[in-house]
Amino acid sequence: MNLLLLGKTGQLGWELQRTLQPLGAVFACDYPEVDMADAASIRKIVRDCCPEVIINATAFTAVDKAESESELAEAINGTGPGVLAEVARKLNTVLIHFSTDYVFDGTKAAPYEEIDLPHPINVYGSSKLAGEQAIRSVGGDYLIFRTAWVYSLRRESFVSKVLEWARNNETLRVADDQVSNPTWARMLAEITAQVLVHGIGYLRERTGLYHLACAGHASRYTWAQEILRFDPAKQEQIVKQLLPALTSDFPSPARRPLFSALECRKFEEVFDLHLPAWNEALELAFGK
Repeated sequence: MNLLLLGKTGQLGWELQRTLQPLGAVFACDYPEVDMADAASIRKIVRDCCPEVIINATAFTAVDKAESESELAEAINGTGPGVLAEVARKLNTVLIHFSTDYVFDGTKAAPYEEIDLPHPINVYGSSKLAGEQAIRSVGGDYLIFRTAWVYSLRRESFVSKVLEWARNNETLRVADDQVSNPTWARMLAEITAQVLVHGIGYLRERTGLYHLACAGHASRYTWAQEILRFDPAKQEQIVKQLLPALTSDFPSPARRPLFSALECRKFEEVFDLHLPAWNEALELAFGK
């Protein structure tokens, strides 16, 4: 199987590049080899590689920065995936694309299903929704995996930030009213590989949109508690208090959905696969 991986240096892309190797020939690239804001660059990389499957792990993920750089966020997250879908359909290639829980406004107060109507409340979410819509409007063979709160221990993430804060502050305040599914990038990469191992025909038969994240959900405060608990270098912590706070206590350019947890039952039923509970995955991530 010939695979083209876009976004190899990101949290998810780094894990995918390693996880996909046993499946065939993997051509992995990132900016500036491919510029997701440039349609010509996208078309060229795909045509040069002639892959059977394209895995798009690229994204403009700086949620606050997207508010002031909306055109770039829209180009990378919205327009770029549509171009990928167009060239993939012309070449009869399967496209796997990752989206986000931030396409929802967080007012449902229960895990979101694929049939729920998206309503993003920030530029990042609206740009990612535009990417989904562009792919679906082009058609062809695609899998869109909406995921949530992806983290890695290799790149900057909420996990790395909490560990850093704990080594530099005696008191930490973390939002207790933002809730979703913390998802380890390695687990997401591994389950993607498990889907791919069944072959091209299997993927084509399952074209569609799926929610894919670690099981269960937690607030950022609860997540931070577990991060500190599993920290393999607790002796380096100076933190003495971890206190719950409100999102409104931390003004930021972009609004965040308060409850954006994803219900992943559809993926589990269609693919007969599931990710572990978020706290079990976190423990594994720390090598416990």
